[in-house]
Parts: sequence; C-alpha cells; structure tokens
Amino acid sequence: MSEFDGIVIGGGPNGLTVAAYLAKAGLKIAVLERRYEIGGGLATENLTLPGLLIDSHAIYHMMVEYAPPIKDLELEKKYDLEWIYPELQVVMPFLDGTHLALYKDPQKSYESIKKFSQHDADAFMEFHNKSQEAMDLFLAPASYVNPIPSLEQASKLEVHPVTKWVDSLTGLTPKQIVDDTFENDRVRALFLYLATMWGLDYDLEGLGYLVPLMINRGYHYRLCRGGSHHLAHLLGKFISESGGRVVTGCVIEKIIIENGKATGVELDDGSVIKAKQFVCSSLNPHQTFYELVGEDYLEDEMIIRLNEWKYSDMSFFTVHMALYDAPKFTVAEKNPELADSLIYVVGYESEQDLVDHFEASKRGELHDGGFNCCFPSLHDPLRVNRHAGSAIKHIGLISMECAPYDLADGGPEEWNRVRRDFAERCKKTLIKYAPNMKDNDAWDYIGTPLDTENKFPDMRQGCFKQGAYLPLQMGYFRPNEFCSRHFTPVEDLYMCGASTFSGGMITFGPGYCAVNTIAERLGIDKFWKEPELVTKAKEMGLF
Repeated sequence: MSEFDGIVIGGGPNGLTVAAYLAKAGLKIAVLERRYEIGGGLATENLTLPGLLIDSHAIYHMMVEYAPPIKDLELEKKYDLEWIYPELQVVMPFLDGTHLALYKDPQKSYESIKKFSQHDADAFMEFHNKSQEAMDLFLAPASYVNPIPSLEQASKLEVHPVTKWVDSLTGLTPKQIVDDTFENDRVRALFLYLATMWGLDYDLEGLGYLVPLMINRGYHYRLCRGGSHHLAHLLGKFISESGGRVVTGCVIEKIIIENGKATGVELDDGSVIKAKQFVCSSLNPHQTFYELVGEDYLEDEMIIRLNEWKYSDMSFFTVHMALYDAPKFTVAEKNPELADSLIYVVGYESEQDLVDHFEASKRGELHDGGFNCCFPSLHDPLRVNRHAGSAIKHIGLISMECAPYDLADGGPEEWNRVRRDFAERCKKTLIKYAPNMKDNDAWDYIGTPLDTENKFPDMRQGCFKQGAYLPLQMGYFRPNEFCSRHFTPVEDLYMCGASTFSGGMITFGPGYCAVNTIAERLGIDKFWKEPELVTKAKEMGLF
C-alpha cells in the first residue's frame, strides 16, 4: 500500500496545477490518471500521419497573460515553454471577396471594420476599451479567486463604472448585446460567433457578463509551441522534479471514506493508495460523487443539486488534416497578409446563418453551416516533422463547436455512420473560400462529440467544460453552492475540474482556486503570492 500527503484524481490541466503547487510547497503528492498520457484536453497526438503534431482538443489558449501558474511555476523560465501570438488573429472571409479581420492591435481591427461601417468601427473601439478594462479590473482576476454568493458579488460590481457595465449585461443574450452594439449584418456575424464560440447559446439570458470576456479573448489567442501537450508535459516534469509522482493507467474504483473523511482511493485491481491529508478530484460531479464516493455518504440536498447538473447539448466536430500545401484563401490574393491569420471563420455570410446553425443543432440536425479553421504549421513549423522529401508540408484543422451530441435521427451512436459524410460536407464549405483545398489533404482524422465523450469520460455528451454554461451553473453555483469554493461536504475531499469555478477553456482557474483553498485549510505555507490583479480588485472592493 502506497501513502501520500495528497492524491489528485485526473491529470488534466487543473489536476496538474494543484499537484504542481503542492508538490513545490513540500507535500508528497500523487497524480492518478486513467489514460496512459497526462494532460486531459492538453492533448497533442499523431492522429494523421507520422511526424505531424495534432492538437486533438485544446489549441487556442486564451488567458496566457493572466494565468498565475505560468508565472508562479516559472514554466517559461525553467523550461522551453513558448507561446506563439500571431499579429493577425481572426479573418472572416466572404464569398464576394470582402473580409473582416481582427488583430492584436485594435486600431488595425478598427480599420478593417470601418470598411463595412464607420459606426461599427467606432463601436468596436469603445467595446474593446471597456472590455479590456473589465478584463484587467474584474473578469480576469475573478477567474483566480474563489467566488462569493451571486447577490453579494453583484452589489460589489457597483463600485466602478466598467464593472457596473459588465453587470448590466447579465440579463441580456449574446445576440442582444451584439445587435445593440453593431449595425452591419456581417460585423454582427463575426462578433456573435466570437461571443458564442465556447459554449454560450446565442439566445441564452443570464450570462451576458461573459460576452465582453469572450469577445475580448477572441483576438488574444496563443498557440503553444510544439503543441498544447507540451504544457502538460512541463507541468508533469515540474511535479516530478518537486518530489511528486504522476501515475498513468490508473482506473479508480472508489474514493475511500473513513469516519466521514476521504482517506485515499482503491484501484480496480484492489490495491489501495492512502492520502494522509486530502483527496482532490478533477472529474465531473457525477463521477466524483456518484461513481467514486457513493450516495450513502451524501446528504439529500447534495443529491438534489447533483441531479440538476446539466451537460452541453453541443460540442466539437473536428477534422484534422495532413496537407500537401498551405491553404490559399481567395481573399488573400489581393491581401497577402491575410494568409497569415491564426483563425479563419468560414461559412457564415450573415448573422442569420449563424442563428440558423444553432437552431439546427438544437434540433439534432447536421447543418451545412460554418466553423473556424486553423493551420498551426503556418505559425509553428515544429508541428510538421517529416523527412526532407515529404510531400506533406502542413496540417490543418476544421473545428465546429456547435455540433449536436444527440442526433435527431439515430442518437449519439449515429455519429459513427455519418461522420465521414459530414466531414466531406465541411471540406466543401472550406473549398468555397480556399479553392486549393480541393484534394489538398493526404489524410484526415475526424472527431465527433461522441468521440470526445469516449476519449474523456469526464466530458459527458462531449461537454468540454464538464458542465454547460447556464445561469445556475456558474459562479457560486459551479457546480453547486456546496462545492464552488473547492472543498466539498465530504471532509478532506476537494474538487478542481472544469465543472468547478471558474470553468473550462484551459484558464487554470479551477486548479489555482482549488490549490489556494487546500493550502489555506491545511495551513500550508504558500511560496506563491496573490496575483497583483486580484489584490488590486480586492482593494477596490470588487471581491
């Protein structure tokens, strides 16, 4: 029987974050991962042809400049962690040869939008300035401090005009916010796409405060040089060098509860690993409490709240491609710089096209709508490691985030029959904007919402956030009022996955908040300091 100070269940980004901090703080930590490779959504694999590094899940990193672990663990200083931050972030081409472009430099974005509408260019600059201030004052620091009850938080947002503005958006839908801000139909299409790209429904009320964050982050994406998994690899290395252990291939049968306390885990082979101080789960609430703890240890109110937990009805449909040549978008023929965009959003000629896509997906239908695509090797040559004479020069990605999990005709299992046909339909859409993509792929790998669920069981229904973004599943209620501050009703059991505050998208927020809770409750001396933005927000009275 092995024994550690603490056990972390799941080696995804948040589990690794918890383990890295606490191992560095001097605790004997074990990370137990079901798969044979750590990282969870930080997955980079050879899915198409040998030598091609494919980010099969997380690819666009949205909070790099804010995430405390990057600085606290000195991952860029100690190791070879590098970020690629293209100047041209997003291009939305249209079939008439026009385009919208968003850059790191908002002034360049302004000039692009002005070609469609002076009003909307001005509106963008105002929205950018307010959303950037909101990011720095509240939205970013709020991701890295444990939540307080919703009404209390809302009252605190009254102290500053920008945070008051953010709160005023809460009751609006993403579409209402976009339509109130912009006039031009195509400008609306682009910003509604960015607002809803990561799981916000276009007509959902109650989460409008997230729209400034989603749009602002939509032109601040980075790629991890060498693939997203490299970040997970460095976190695992950090844990090992700090005296912790990372164990893969571990199938956990149950969390051991003794005298009301979590004291370890039992594996499927009957072996036991003990935890002297804590167990921390990065799995979803149903896995953690129903499958590993058991209802016998839960109060009725907790069971009610667990039964109310919902997963997203839509998820990723992806096509990863090994390419002979780089794509040649029609809009780049007269504007060569457009060939260097990180992301292309294609298939939406109007805002209504995007709305129609959402509505079809809600009905469980496969719609010939739009998606985003990326060609990582244009920015990171390490992604293609082939012999000198190879005809394969690039990799490409088609990524549709609003694909239905439960198909109207056949349910989730129907994906196994229709995946190829739908992939080809998506390729035809891409060819309309980049004609040389016809017969340009030597091999591909298709991923469906069902595949996501099968590969990552914590992502039920393919829900990459371990739970839908709904008003009563956010903030102090993520995953519920009993667990949102990362301790749970079971003594010495903690949670740190994307189903907990502050949510998904590889922000490291849940892991960072959880490690602070664990350190404070166990009386562990912190080697890390509170982020300056969090301290400033507290001084302003925002938390």
